[in-house]
Amino acid sequence: MSAGETFGRRLHAAMRARGPFCAGIDPHPGLLTAWGLDDDATGLERFARTAVEALGETVAVLKPQSAFFERHGSRGVAVLERVVADARATGALVLLDVKRGDIGSTMQAYADAYCDPASPLCADAVTVSPYLGFESLRPVLDTAAAHGNGVFVLALTSNPEGPEVQHARTADGRTVAGTMLDHVRAANAAALAAGDPLGGVGVVVGATTGGNGEDLAVGGPLLAPGLGAQGATVADLATVFGAALPQVVPSASREILSAGPDPRALREAAVRTIEDVRDLLFRASAEA
Repeated sequence: MSAGETFGRRLHAAMRARGPFCAGIDPHPGLLTAWGLDDDATGLERFARTAVEALGETVAVLKPQSAFFERHGSRGVAVLERVVADARATGALVLLDVKRGDIGSTMQAYADAYCDPASPLCADAVTVSPYLGFESLRPVLDTAAAHGNGVFVLALTSNPEGPEVQHARTADGRTVAGTMLDHVRAANAAALAAGDPLGGVGVVVGATTGGNGEDLAVGGPLLAPGLGAQGATVADLATVFGAALPQVVPSASREILSAGPDPRALREAAVRTIEDVRDLLFRASAEA
C-alpha cells in the first residue's frame, strides 16, 4: 500500500484495472469434500491457498470468510493469516468478511485485529454490522481511516430474516437500512470533497434484494454478494442498484469455487463473471 493512499483510491484503481468483481474464499465443508480434501486445517490450507494462487492476479478483491477458518481453531486462524498475506502479495485487495459488531473497548479490539497493520489479520477492508447503532462502529471507522483501510457496513442483506430489522421504520419514518445508508453517505463526504473517486466506507447490499426503494448512492463502494448459488444473476444488478451501478462490486463465492480444484478452471470462472459485469456496465452506460 502506498503511503497516504486511501482505500477508495486503491479500490477504484483495482476495479478499473481488473474489473469490478470480488471473489469469496469460503472453505465450506461441502466444497472441501468436492475438491477431494479433508475437512481439517491441512485441507483448509490447500483449498484457500489454491484459490489465492488461481484468482489473486485476476480479480480486484479477494474476500476470505473468517468463520470457515475459525472453525478449525488456532490452526485455522494461522491459515487465515497466511491467506491474507499471500492474497495481498498478488496485488488483489483483501476484504476480510467477519461481520463484527460490538461496543467500546471490544469494538476497538476488533479494529486493532483487522484494521491495524501491526496485526497479522489486517486486511485492506473489513465487514461490520451496524445494528448496535452506527456510532458503535466508530473505533473501526477511525482505525481503518487512520491506516488507509476500508469498512463495509451491512445495510440490506440477502438473508430472509434481514427485513424484520432492516425494513423496520424509525420514529422519523425512514427505514433502519435507510438510516444506515445516510450515516455511510455522511462518513464519505470528506473523502469525496478531497477528490477521492470513492469513499472508504462501503455498504453490503445483497444482489437478491430486488428494487429495494433505497437511495444507494452513498459515495462509497457497494458490495453485492449473492451471484450464482444464492440465486442472483448479473442482470439483476441493474434492477437492484440502478444509477449506482458503477459503484457496485459484485461478489460470488460458491459459483466460482465450485469450478475447482483446477486453478485454470477457477480463473476462467472468475473471468467469465468479470466479462459479464463489464458488458452490463457498458450497456448501462450506453443507455444512460
